[in-house]
Amino acid sequence: MVLLMTVPFLTTFAATALAALVSPFAALAGGGVPTNVVTGEIRGGWVTDSGTRMAALHLKLAPGWKTYWRAPGDAGIPPTFSWSGSTNLRGVSYHWPSPHVFDAYGMRSIGYKGELVLPIELHPKTAGQPIGLRGEMDLGVCDTICVPAHLTFDMTLDGRGHSDPAIHLALANRPVASGRAGVKGVECDLDPISDGLRLTASIRMPRLAGEEVALVEAGDPRIWVSEPETLRRGDRLEVAADLVPPTGKPMALDRSALRFTILAGTQAVDIRGCSTN
Repeated sequence: MVLLMTVPFLTTFAATALAALVSPFAALAGGGVPTNVVTGEIRGGWVTDSGTRMAALHLKLAPGWKTYWRAPGDAGIPPTFSWSGSTNLRGVSYHWPSPHVFDAYGMRSIGYKGELVLPIELHPKTAGQPIGLRGEMDLGVCDTICVPAHLTFDMTLDGRGHSDPAIHLALANRPVASGRAGVKGVECDLDPISDGLRLTASIRMPRLAGEEVALVEAGDPRIWVSEPETLRRGDRLEVAADLVPPTGKPMALDRSALRFTILAGTQAVDIRGCSTN
């Protein structure tokens, strides 16, 4: 059974999938937005050797439409999740595939076009028992306009499940860890500015093929990060960005919480933390 609804003043998608291992979502749109802008399903996946369950959220988007990465850039809408209604669920780990960079109207956004298979690793409270996956996802979808989407779902994951090539491919498409990519170190300066901090980072790493784009996360989604500036100097990639907290004042920041993703063509590198210069 699928429930669809709209909310006044916002074009909102809602769907509920009940009692199925792989259950469809559907979208309802109004105000000139085509129907089925985004459809999706939960892929039930399999139980891992460690006792977690590797499932996935599979979104399919209408031609020309896109959705956003965990850090969507200046022009994007960040996705959020709530699993408060779930049973036998201790936590969820998200395994984001490498995103793409979109430039439009002088603004940059980070995300996916066409479809997204997002592996979600479910950590049960009691291994070997069914997981009642009940939750909500808020996301944005954009073409020439952007609309918010709200998905709700209710399903039970039981048994060992089975290997899923789509989930394996998404896992394989994650950014490469810094050690495997030859990153030798990251040094950071954090200087106070009127409304936060100015981050200047120097990343010792081999040059990637193509134009290198740096994405920066501050470890707290409430901290706004400006579009990073990048400059290649030999074996170092220099990255600079402003970090602005909700208070709009200089702040203390844990350098180990900083996260850099470097993209170039089909290559992506995940770098966590930095030291002082």
